Amino acid sequence: MSEMKGKTCIVTGSNSGIGKETALSLAKMGAHVVMVVRNQERGEKARLEIVKQTGNNSIDLMICDLSSMDSIRRFAQEFKRKYDRLDVLLNNAGAMFNKREVTPEGFERTLAVNYLGPFLLTHELLGLLKSSAPSRIINVSSGLAKNGKVDLEDLQSEKNYRGTKAYSQVRAPVYANTKLMVMMFTYELARRLKGTGVTANVLMPGFVATNLGKNSGSLSSYLMFKMVRPMQVSPRKGAETSVYLASSDEVKDVTGKCFAKKKEVMTCPESYNKELQKRLWNKTESMLGLPPE
Repeated sequence: MSEMKGKTCIVTGSNSGIGKETALSLAKMGAHVVMVVRNQERGEKARLEIVKQTGNNSIDLMICDLSSMDSIRRFAQEFKRKYDRLDVLLNNAGAMFNKREVTPEGFERTLAVNYLGPFLLTHELLGLLKSSAPSRIINVSSGLAKNGKVDLEDLQSEKNYRGTKAYSQVRAPVYANTKLMVMMFTYELARRLKGTGVTANVLMPGFVATNLGKNSGSLSSYLMFKMVRPMQVSPRKGAETSVYLASSDEVKDVTGKCFAKKKEVMTCPESYNKELQKRLWNKTESMLGLPPE
């Protein structure tokens, strides 16, 4: 694994779980890590732990609520004021909710955190990524994406919302839908970035013991996650592919691919539907008020 000294890396959702372990590993390799979290107190606690374990003082904390598009825009502006380069953008943060919730901006919350947020954050930082090339965009998806469906007429799940109450070990419909969108977004993004020196890849970390169930708003859902924990891999193990894609020379020129256990893998057939990828991209731009490319 290559050294990361002199590299600036953003890791979203890095106060716990896979994100924290990813930030820790990159810090050990000498990277300047910017931990992007929602909660200042929990984020600062994690940051201090990483500094203590690695001896790397180049660990910064920035606050952003990834369910809020306004917060993302403000964060991106602040980041570009503070930093003149970005080598790695790792869209790691994710959430799963038991009941359908709508953000103050009018977006279904699972969609906002898992898909719209990463899409907008990437858009806002793309100029800096291009000027810092070679650089990398890494999006975290899930094996549950194979159970997802992209309904362009109901992206906000207004007609049919099923959250964690519908979750078994293989099904979590709204969550699965958003993770399929992340895959499709990554593949379309990689094509659009061809020739820029910016790569875009997606990964499936596996069934990892994280705090995902805490977002559900349901005690029964959280307890269910606790019950299956013996079958889950550790966050450190789950972070290995994220770290690999962020740092390894083996994948420096690889783009538009999905990885699991540090190996390239195929994803579900629908994820490769180029026409649907383009339509989803255009729909997303419209929802976010972005000018069409």
